[in-house]
Amino acid sequence: MQIDREREPPNRAPSNKRIETFQIPNRLPVFPLPNVVFFPKTYLPLHIFEPRYRRMVVDTTTGDRCIAMALFKEGWESDYYGNPAIYPTLCVGRIMSVQPLPDGRSNILLQGLERCEIQREHFEKPYREATIRLKPRPAEEGLTTDVRRGLIDILSRYLETREDSAAWQGFFRDEVGDEVLVNTLSTYLECTPLEKQFLLEADGLRQRARRLNDLIQFMVHDRHGANGWD
Repeated sequence: MQIDREREPPNRAPSNKRIETFQIPNRLPVFPLPNVVFFPKTYLPLHIFEPRYRRMVVDTTTGDRCIAMALFKEGWESDYYGNPAIYPTLCVGRIMSVQPLPDGRSNILLQGLERCEIQREHFEKPYREATIRLKPRPAEEGLTTDVRRGLIDILSRYLETREDSAAWQGFFRDEVGDEVLVNTLSTYLECTPLEKQFLLEADGLRQRARRLNDLIQFMVHDRHGANGWD
């Protein structure tokens, strides 16, 4: 099994630097994991050691460098080395760097590009591939001032008792873009993989922000009990 490296809250706010745009192919390798949900405008380090995924990295780095990250559905353990079911909403990532290691292993860094949906799966190669369709972006993707402020307020309450709260302060800066804010929070907060998949499947950034707000509300409630609610 491929396990991503430990992901910790960033020590500074993520950059709003624009991701380079290019044509994403409609057929991509798919890399499914049981515990990782990937979001656009985030970064994901991965350690690659299984032979089928070593082959995937070699094939991908000599091509368009794109991989679609997927989450396994429940029950994947009984057929891990086959092709267990995965959720059809994924995130396309581009390999930004490869660090070769002994015996064909490697560390790679993925940059999240766009959400997509599986149209058809293909199993001719050692690893899974899929024909995908990019998810359309709503015309108005930015958050309203009230929604953004509400999200930051509830996050501040959640962080009150955390020792690493200082590492999150950069998120509160106005220059952090809405998509970077919401997707990075969706990545690093202590939600379950299914909750993160629920966030990824949201119909646009505004719905994802509302779902994220609701999840943080529940986390505050669980930590503080009924007194955690306003």
